Amino acid sequence: MCFTDRTLPACWPEWVEPSLCQPGVSTGGENTWPGAGGHTCSVQITEVTEVTPELMAAFERLIPQLSSSNPPPSVDEVQFIVDSPASVLLIAEEDGEIYGSLTLALFRIPTGMRAWIEDVVVDDAARGKGVGRLLNEVAIERAREVGATTVDLTSRPSREAANRLYKRIGFEERDTNVYRYKL
Repeated sequence: MCFTDRTLPACWPEWVEPSLCQPGVSTGGENTWPGAGGHTCSVQITEVTEVTPELMAAFERLIPQLSSSNPPPSVDEVQFIVDSPASVLLIAEEDGEIYGSLTLALFRIPTGMRAWIEDVVVDDAARGKGVGRLLNEVAIERAREVGATTVDLTSRPSREAANRLYKRIGFEERDTNVYRYKL
């Protein structure tokens, strides 16, 4: 697979799920934290720079877990996301298997740079292990790097675990109305 070689922050000791970290297993050293007793995080969060068959297979598996009303994206649709300067596609992988993804939309408006997190999905097999938090933390850092002062997202009330996670990370509910116009 082809991803950026840029080191992205990927795990922090105060919350990372122990099953994702193993003593003596190194993932390149960038995810080792001080005082962790030699533990390293085995989940890598990377920015996608190339659409691969492995990525497309992951979307075939993940998107139905996110939405029953939208089909997985086509190769051309994913390529558009990857090529766009207005979006960052992040994936969470461990041992070559993709367990989650998140899209960060970045756009400038007259009042500043905005960041919006969309389509966060973590495979059922990896839920509750910190993968969603890793994806969100990396997206937040990326938004900060490009000058955004806030990051927005929406989450259906029925996604109780996701809503608890967003609040733990530091997201706050806004006193606003969200509208949709169907085309």
